[in-house]
Amino acid sequence: MTLHRLCTAILLSLAVAASGHALEFSKAELARATALQQRLVTLDSHLDTPANLERPDFDVLQAHAGNRLSQVDYPRMVEGALDGGFWAVYTGQGNRSAAAHLDDRDAGLQRLLKIHTLVAAQPQRFAFASTPADAARIKADGKRVVYISMENASPLVADPTLLRFYYAQGLRLMSTVHFLNNEFADSATDPKGPEWKGLSPAGRQLVQQAQALGIVIDQSHASDAVFDQLIALSPVPIVLSHSGARAVFDHPRNIDDARLKVLARHGGVIQVNSYGGYLVDSGASPERKAAEKALTEQYGGWEHIKIADGTALSAALKDLDARYPIKRATEEDFFAHLEHVLKVVGPEHVGIGMDWDGGGGVVGLEDVSDLPRITAWLLRKGYTEQQIAGIWGGNLLRVMGQAQAYAVGSGESGVGR
Repeated sequence: MTLHRLCTAILLSLAVAASGHALEFSKAELARATALQQRLVTLDSHLDTPANLERPDFDVLQAHAGNRLSQVDYPRMVEGALDGGFWAVYTGQGNRSAAAHLDDRDAGLQRLLKIHTLVAAQPQRFAFASTPADAARIKADGKRVVYISMENASPLVADPTLLRFYYAQGLRLMSTVHFLNNEFADSATDPKGPEWKGLSPAGRQLVQQAQALGIVIDQSHASDAVFDQLIALSPVPIVLSHSGARAVFDHPRNIDDARLKVLARHGGVIQVNSYGGYLVDSGASPERKAAEKALTEQYGGWEHIKIADGTALSAALKDLDARYPIKRATEEDFFAHLEHVLKVVGPEHVGIGMDWDGGGGVVGLEDVSDLPRITAWLLRKGYTEQQIAGIWGGNLLRVMGQAQAYAVGSGESGVGR
């Protein structure tokens, strides 16, 4: 998630005043959903919360409800019955100079360090996971699950051999690219268009090396051509850690039905996201976008905003909403994407990756404490407990198991050592 896009997403999340939820769930439905999640292993495949770990006044043990800078903390994970997930080493795409590549390398390592520091500082509440079986074991111990993912492989451009180091430190899910093209792959959203017509030679090599280690490859943010090449190249399934359905909203970050079916035939999984700009067209005017940029500059960039500034930020965002109204995505929009992919590929190939703390969140699904609403919706639609278990993590862990089994067979993986 780039800082400007994060700004846009947070603005979207506050865009149009709404009272109550369009969908109503009874207390009994939500209690049943919460109890079910508490029995299952409930994982989100894309948590950008490590970005907040770098804010000096962020305390993961304190509830930050109502603070637009935070959607995940320990109290709300407990409230929303979220056992954990994949904590992202995200690096914004720089200008691709030699100096920028070194900056990206250092930024990635710093973000990785923050994740490790979290677990080291709170060993009674958080624990690292590196295999599919670890999640259930950690949950049984009463702790939250920390898998590590990488969003954008730009930290590896300066030194691709760092891939093995990241793997040794827990990396188990990796995407090649983000909003803009890089040395490894074409992005779905680079205004300049494709550079490599999919994966670059270095990107192909990186994917093969990652799969030899047992790292799952994530297609989210990459172009359609990258998807096609990953399917042809990969001996194991791939995933989309936080994406939507193009048939519901025609956006290049979403995946079309034909590729969804290919993904499923290949054994892969799509994790549905709640990033409003990928669910609906916000209709933001040029004036609105300029105002968003100006607001970002007032704070010196999103990385410099303190958690304590969240209240003032919310007030500024509400003022923008009054002056430049935009359409705000709702939980109904999220459920439209979720329902579509469930119908196209079936519950065995669907999961949840909300993009919390990276721009995700819609009306009705504001933070992790609202996750039982998703389970209540699934129950209302008639999905079984076994199917819901797959959607809440089982399907993704199946892919991880296949990736690790392949790596063991290749003789490269350190799994089990």
